Amino acid sequence: MFGRFLEISVYAPEIRDSLAFYESLGFVQAPVGETFEHPYAVVTDGRLFLGLHGRAIPSPALTFVMPQLMHGMERLEQLGIEFEDLQLGNEVFNRLSFRDPSGQSVNVFEARTFSPPPLESQPTTTCGYFTEYGLPARDAGPMRVFWEALGFVAWDEQPEPFARTAITSDHLNLALYRSRAFRQPVLTFEDPDMRERLARLKERGWQLSDEMPDSLDESSNAILIAPEGTRLLLLQSAD
Repeated sequence: MFGRFLEISVYAPEIRDSLAFYESLGFVQAPVGETFEHPYAVVTDGRLFLGLHGRAIPSPALTFVMPQLMHGMERLEQLGIEFEDLQLGNEVFNRLSFRDPSGQSVNVFEARTFSPPPLESQPTTTCGYFTEYGLPARDAGPMRVFWEALGFVAWDEQPEPFARTAITSDHLNLALYRSRAFRQPVLTFEDPDMRERLARLKERGWQLSDEMPDSLDESSNAILIAPEGTRLLLLQSAD
């Protein structure tokens, strides 16, 4: 691996609204450091760490931590990766960014920007169990090659409940979603009782979207859109 997963970074112009949204779903805040000058908060369900940034950034972005980033940068260059942004020096927070073949933004920091909260047990969220970060991808071939070179493992495409190729790692699972219904990346959650979870969300006044493949039953699957625009795909699992 070229680094350990830190967070999915998103631009949240109104952080208070985004925090209220995620906390209402059962997410908890993690203690953040003073790395950034802009407003910054992190919410987690124990598996997913979502960084809310109050400054315009490429969003959403996959963010990893790699100690001794200078040496890691050389390994990335050997893979033919071209950096979109690069900040290295003794008086700055070392970081770099690049994009995968689909245009997905990837950040690599030299150090953590928050501490995991001391959780006695994994928080229970209304969303269910976070399984993967879903990327719209018409052509899985270049994506498989790119991410496997970075240490991920790509699996064969599965046709159900829609065309999907899993690309897994120890700390973050990605998946390529081959469907015209997905136009933006999604945070995918699953639960065998998702129908009941969706009913609770509707009772609380949340608006659910059907921006998903026709193969998914709207009564037990839905998209929930956060205030900053992040898409949460809520899927009914088989068991």
